[in-house]
Amino acid sequence: MQNALAAAGYPSRVLVACSGGPDSLALAAVAAYFARRGHVDGHPVTVAAVVVDHQLQVGSADVASHTASVLRQLGIDPVEVRTVDVASTGFGPEAAARDARHAALESAADDLACETILLGHTLDDQAEQVLLGLARGSGTRSLAGMRPARGRLLRPFLGLRREETLEICEVEELDPWHDPSNADPAFARSRTRVEVMPVLEEKLGPGVAESLARTAAILQQDADFLEDLANETYLSLVQREAGGAWLPEDAVRELPAALRFRVIAKAAADVGGQQPGYGRLQAAEALLRRQGSAGPVELPGHVSVYRLSLSDLEQQRTVSTGAPEADATGESTEAGPREAARCGKLVFRHQKPSQQ
Repeated sequence: MQNALAAAGYPSRVLVACSGGPDSLALAAVAAYFARRGHVDGHPVTVAAVVVDHQLQVGSADVASHTASVLRQLGIDPVEVRTVDVASTGFGPEAAARDARHAALESAADDLACETILLGHTLDDQAEQVLLGLARGSGTRSLAGMRPARGRLLRPFLGLRREETLEICEVEELDPWHDPSNADPAFARSRTRVEVMPVLEEKLGPGVAESLARTAAILQQDADFLEDLANETYLSLVQREAGGAWLPEDAVRELPAALRFRVIAKAAADVGGQQPGYGRLQAAEALLRRQGSAGPVELPGHVSVYRLSLSDLEQQRTVSTGAPEADATGESTEAGPREAARCGKLVFRHQKPSQQ
């Protein structure tokens, strides 16, 4: 905790997110130690806490109320309970609950003037995240797992095993709540935790969780580098226009594949879409090879991407300005030789969903 807060620049006011489970309760107990001291390495600090009630289980309000009482007994003040409604997002119940929880945490941090939000994820959570990403065929960013720090979110316990958080609770004489959904086989993460990881440890030997977490740490560096490079490349290429954006076809085609797919994904996000899956990205990228259809390819979040060749652009310019038409080779009949028709553009537009 001390190292994490130091790396974050010694925030003066932090918010602990606590569900009452062993990981977050141990996190709260350690944070409460610094709250009682009033400083970290001589830097003043105060600690608040929030308990999010997702209302997904019978008795969840009682669990939240009891957890808040325990946190106050630890010396944390203020402690708030935030009740949320988990709305379906189309990405599964776990993702919907996470979105609702994070929105509540951000809101609480704003209201309580907290610079940092502490989350209780452990090394075991990180290992499960990487394993799930491998099973789903995810890319580098997903396999990089959770960051120790992202924005004002801080995860001080990513280097601790789950057994260690249980030990902290035992030493502090805390009785954590054990969420029954953590053992529910209906959820992929629960199956990974209860069924898959123990088998891997048994068959491959101890240290599997540490190896998966180490993989995440290595890939985070690679993902960060590629993300920065892709962002710089995208900003150097993108041309925005009313209702969308476009990229020069030749320039995108010449990019290395690792950058090409990322730049296309950034364009989709820039016009209001969601992160496309690999299959959809492949379909959009295939437009650059000029084989088959020129689109549109539909991407998540109501984004259409299509290719306009030079001849298409000439035709549009002729219609809009009355300029001379291009001949069959894609060259203007008056303006002299032009680039081949391959020098078009990849257009991204956000489409309003139809009302039914």
